[in-house]
Amino acid sequence: MNNNDYIIRLETEKDYHTVETLAREAFWNLSVPGCSEHLFMHALRQHKAFIPELDYVLEKDGEILASVMYSESELVDESGCRRTVLTMGPLCVLPDHQRCGYGKALLEYTFAKAVEMGYDAVINFGNPDNYVARGYKSCRKYNICFEGDFFPAALLVKELKEGAFDGRKWFYYQNDADAICDDEAAVEEYDKLFPPKVKAWQPSQEEFYIHSHSAIVRE
Repeated sequence: MNNNDYIIRLETEKDYHTVETLAREAFWNLSVPGCSEHLFMHALRQHKAFIPELDYVLEKDGEILASVMYSESELVDESGCRRTVLTMGPLCVLPDHQRCGYGKALLEYTFAKAVEMGYDAVINFGNPDNYVARGYKSCRKYNICFEGDFFPAALLVKELKEGAFDGRKWFYYQNDADAICDDEAAVEEYDKLFPPKVKAWQPSQEEFYIHSHSAIVRE
């Protein structure tokens, strides 16, 4: 896609380090001190759930300003019926270029591509403030939850095709591509491949904690 201002194109192998550096800049100290998204990207590209056909970057004047990746996860209903959905993320925009519409452009472009590929829903775990404007809604509105009937405030669902869900309860099982990020030693070791940065606390970390640990109850 060429918007006369930027282009949206598939990520290539030569972009990997640049995109991981972008993610590290975008997520550093955002949800926790430091971040692990750059390692997550590295692991995701090698995971069976990864969808390379939906791995896009946004480039302007030869510089990559934003990136988005997708993978496949699973929903299981109470009778054991299974269906595949997309998990979106990471989505990242260089800090100096945020709030310029680049993330929106990437999402809208890749949503259309996902529909062409036959997907009907996208799920991700994040700050609702960043996604509801793109058509995401609470998981509660689609009766989608984690095991134990937990409906997190941060679990967000985007219908790519209207009527994708019929009201039955679905349990969301995200793929395990991010499992390595729980290994603090692995995160620290991978981070050594990048310039040093200072870990610190900032208010957005408490905001993410509240969203990720809060549940939506029935009305």
